[in-house]
Amino acid sequence: MKKVLAIASAVALLVAIACGRAGGLAPAASIATSLPTWIAAGDSFSIARAAHAECPRAPVRSACYEKLMVSIADSGKVGLAMGSLNRLGDLDEDVRRDGHVYAHAIGIAAGKSGGDVASAFTPCTETYQSGCYHGVIQARLSSMASVGSKVANALCEPFRSNPSDRWIRFQCVHGMGHGLTTMYEHDLPRALESCDLLRDPWDRHSCYGGAFMENVVNVTQPHHPTKALTRTEKTSREHHEHSGIARYKAIDSTDALYPCSAMASRYLESCYEMQTSVILYLNKGDIGAAAKTCDTAPLAMRPVCYRSLGRDISSYSAQNHAEGIRMCSLGTARYQRWCFIGLVKNLIDLNARPEDGIALCRKIPGAPEKATCYMAVGEQVTVLKTSEDDRRASCRTAEEEHRPACLYGAGVIREAPAILVERLDSR
Repeated sequence: MKKVLAIASAVALLVAIACGRAGGLAPAASIATSLPTWIAAGDSFSIARAAHAECPRAPVRSACYEKLMVSIADSGKVGLAMGSLNRLGDLDEDVRRDGHVYAHAIGIAAGKSGGDVASAFTPCTETYQSGCYHGVIQARLSSMASVGSKVANALCEPFRSNPSDRWIRFQCVHGMGHGLTTMYEHDLPRALESCDLLRDPWDRHSCYGGAFMENVVNVTQPHHPTKALTRTEKTSREHHEHSGIARYKAIDSTDALYPCSAMASRYLESCYEMQTSVILYLNKGDIGAAAKTCDTAPLAMRPVCYRSLGRDISSYSAQNHAEGIRMCSLGTARYQRWCFIGLVKNLIDLNARPEDGIALCRKIPGAPEKATCYMAVGEQVTVLKTSEDDRRASCRTAEEEHRPACLYGAGVIREAPAILVERLDSR
């Protein structure tokens, strides 16, 4: 109990500092006096409610939230930190939108705790697109100067032998992309070359995605927690000047399709899967204009760009189905189905629940678009479920007319339903 009290006191002080209440002023009474009890009881609801009430408004509110969650994780209560973050998302729309970043911060704290990767993963959850898992890998890589083939392929090996671990394996190799980019001080090409060391093509693609995501988020999220893992700006600058390496330009305000426009062909799909985050950052969140920019991408990458747009729309719409459908409908008609695919896959990724995607598909107008949505649900099911029975069960609540599309996406049936055949020509 003494340890819990000491931890709680430290957390209360951090909250006080983050909220601007230190320096002679008492911290928020509800947090300072009650936090030890809440931590001991694992009361995530009370922690979240107090944080929401006591942390001030932007721009310092996010720092206040992060310090609180990270401090709880630092105490060894990673599961409680994730539970509190999940509760906080119910209270604050900004947390629902940016929860993946907070989850990364919690995972970084978990990754610094020592032990093997599998043990560090145990208290993490799939909440907020599994950001906790990604943070664990970032923390593990942050202490290294470089990564060779042996280390790269061994890091996620614990999740390779059991097919049921495929979802966790993805989080691990995707997290490697984040971690490598951070380790190499956001030298994206160097991080991608390290991803190339992975022997499995699926692992490489997953790693590329993490690298491109880290490249974007580091620019667009001013309080991105991985900044704490990099060297100081001065040290970093001296390192690059000494080595003769120019700092890699993450985005280009004169080219909304950069860095994809400068990438080798093997990286293009992974790059365009994230590119609308750059586009929306540059155009200040104009969804319709972002769709028009996707229309200027290389022809083969336009569906991928629209998929990226759907992923971003999941956040911009705060997972409101009607608003997400409306936003996807702002794009060119022939590519809208790809936007729905990105939207529904992201909804499932948020908490690893196929039923969240099925709920969206039910509301999508137009039989072909609806069928495509269900097929995308099935594709996500293939990562989440290993047995055919489990995959079939995941599609069971789909509308009867479109259940075959879900089962086809899930690999349970081999022949595409007729309604999908004409929609598969550009896949």
